[in-house]
Amino acid sequence: MWCTWALGRVVLAVAFLVALAAGDAAPPKVHRNHGKFTAGPWKQAHATFYGGRDGSGTLDGACGYKDTSKEGYGVQTVAVSTPLFGAGAGCGACYEVKCVDSPDGCKVGAAPLVVTATNLCPPNPGQSNDNGGWCNPPREHFDLSMPAFLQIAQEKAGIVPISYRRVPCVKVGGIRYTITGNPYFNLVMVSNVGGAGDVAGLSVKGNKRVKWTPLKRNWGQEWQTSEVLTGESLTFRVMTGDHRKATSWHVLPPDWQFGVTYQATKNFN
Repeated sequence: MWCTWALGRVVLAVAFLVALAAGDAAPPKVHRNHGKFTAGPWKQAHATFYGGRDGSGTLDGACGYKDTSKEGYGVQTVAVSTPLFGAGAGCGACYEVKCVDSPDGCKVGAAPLVVTATNLCPPNPGQSNDNGGWCNPPREHFDLSMPAFLQIAQEKAGIVPISYRRVPCVKVGGIRYTITGNPYFNLVMVSNVGGAGDVAGLSVKGNKRVKWTPLKRNWGQEWQTSEVLTGESLTFRVMTGDHRKATSWHVLPPDWQFGVTYQATKNFN
């Protein structure tokens, strides 16, 4: 009885190895975008504001976005301090923010607002952390666009205590991709990312010569590769900070152009 069972195991193992050699092994694992990004715990910090009342002066910055009002982020944005920026890894993350514990600074009855991290609030080592150096490490600080700040606080306050937490990013439409540079140096901007909102990894694949190729973060949300991508329909795979992945199949046509933004049909939840 034992011999029969053992012989059966050997036969199965040999059959598997033969199939593997013949290329008939189990099909490659199909990626599925499971689950949703869930809100994090509430934390304490402070908020200031920058830019104009219409959001001018806040539409670009250290994340590499060219015009947040056209890239799915509007003016509900924030420049975050170094611990939250994470050398660009924090770009695109969404935060729910509410003004607290400041009767003179908070707007009475103001609802919490959701903002997207699109810029860096740089440290000011010449000022103390509690007097002008609001964005000095290790402080977690939110320098809101002026339109966002005025939804929860009085302009005269200048700085207010807040409670904040990471929340899912809700976006309209699919993930967007824009390639700039030249055939031998490509910079890929990934924008309008839902779910976790940030991008922790990016890979590209062509429909002809280009196999799956990982890109490296250049700065902010700009990703680079020296692989020649022209002349091929391109598929991108995005991994967000919560390790979920989404694949945008053939989102760029074979005749794609530098500087043109292409939008996928799907996004993260």
